[in-house]
Amino acid sequence: MFERRTTGSVICRSCKRLVSVNAESCFNCGARNPGLWGYAPLFQKLGHDLGFVQIVTWGCAALFLATLLYSQNINFGGFGIVAPDNWSVFVFGASGALPVLKFGRWWTLLSAAWLHGGVLHILFNMMWIRQLAPVTADIYGPSRLVIIYTTASITGFLASTLAGTPLTLGASASLFGLFGALVWAGRKTGSSEIGRQALIYAAVIFVFGLLMPGIDNWAHAGGFAGGFAAAYLLNPLQRETFGNLMLALGCLAATALSVVASFALA
Repeated sequence: MFERRTTGSVICRSCKRLVSVNAESCFNCGARNPGLWGYAPLFQKLGHDLGFVQIVTWGCAALFLATLLYSQNINFGGFGIVAPDNWSVFVFGASGALPVLKFGRWWTLLSAAWLHGGVLHILFNMMWIRQLAPVTADIYGPSRLVIIYTTASITGFLASTLAGTPLTLGASASLFGLFGALVWAGRKTGSSEIGRQALIYAAVIFVFGLLMPGIDNWAHAGGFAGGFAAAYLLNPLQRETFGNLMLALGCLAATALSVVASFALA
């Protein structure tokens, strides 16, 4: 079941057509590393992006429900509609100047991207992850998608923390990292339309954040910069490596541990 295939053909993770297990890219659709180091039959069970969209969606939903259940004063009004209280999100790993600089909870730079402050907040972000993640995985590969997403979380919430935002959370910092990665991909690969669309969407959402109260634009800007920088190092013209996969798994493990640490050390 878990045997690695090193010869023969496998089904491309993108277009579902047969391709050599050792091909650098699919000759049908251009997807990079379609054989996934020989583990394609196993990984394909997880989906086109190795299940990352599902992990983010269900992980964020579970944590949002947990913060609501832990809250003593749920907010049923305003932009959030249904929102957990500040103490609850602090316990589960919200970031910002208060948790990081005052209480030394530095690991929240990872956990905060999986928490949300209201129903509209999480719905909006999950809509965007379903749009951006598959495209990013097509260009960079699923492992490097996870690396970019995690890097943007760290840089986004670090920027917000240093800017003095007391408490901050949400997947949008990482989502802006995907925008940044797509902008770089447009420049590097010559796919100017992808980069242009990503830049336009990022600019529109950023301006929207300037007009709306309670939007953490520092996290958005920091996430964009982090995603752009990570994409610069993870050349989209090069094939994914097994090291990328190990680093991606490390990112997921570190993120999970950050949520556990936040709750255990609150």
